Amino acid sequence: MEDKFSLVSIFNILKKRWKLIVLMTTIVALISGIISYFVLTPIYQVSTQILVNQKDSENYLDITLLNTNIDLINTYSVIIKSPTILEKVIEKLDLSQSVEQLNQNISINSQENSQVFTMTVENSNPVKAVEIANTVSETFQNEIQGIMNVDNVSILSKAKLTENPTPVKPNPLMNIAIAIVISLVVGIVLAFILELLDNTLKDGHEVEAFLGLPVLGSIEKIINSKENDVISNSKIQKVGGETLET
Repeated sequence: MEDKFSLVSIFNILKKRWKLIVLMTTIVALISGIISYFVLTPIYQVSTQILVNQKDSENYLDITLLNTNIDLINTYSVIIKSPTILEKVIEKLDLSQSVEQLNQNISINSQENSQVFTMTVENSNPVKAVEIANTVSETFQNEIQGIMNVDNVSILSKAKLTENPTPVKPNPLMNIAIAIVISLVVGIVLAFILELLDNTLKDGHEVEAFLGLPVLGSIEKIINSKENDVISNSKIQKVGGETLET
């Protein structure tokens, strides 16, 4: 019985404060949508694949050489993002970015026991992203021969500009969905907080519970149907021998 009353109370609170919850959710969702579509800068992403394999190796498979090439990928992942490579890229493309800024826009991914690693570049301009990705990979291929005294790097696939590039971030729909969920939770919590802070007596049941005395009678609001004006703006509860105005 207590659980039932508790569920009914929760439902009544949400029913009473539904306008607040809906209003808050709507406003936050609109703000999130405006920021996602009109404020945040769209970021585009392109990738290029680089193969680490000795070019002048014989036709048979050399397991030792294969393992050496795989181990070199960790070293190459550091070198390709080093100032030695990136400074030349900035100079070739006349970029306004610093080495640190360009480094942050480049990420390297490799799979276990694979001689291929992927370089991903992010930029607000899709054309510039393709140029940077291809220039970095080409510069790395040329410079690694002098740095490591080896010729085992090939560009497996270059970055290409698609016809209608789609930004990888921000994701407006995801941002709006997250905003709706968060604001909905906050609105519900706020509704319960406001209910807890509201110490006014609403009806005879609350008067009985508060004073511990039975309600003998009550006078409801009376509205004049002809003139539509309120004759009594107060509700009077008679409890025991006392009369309370609520």
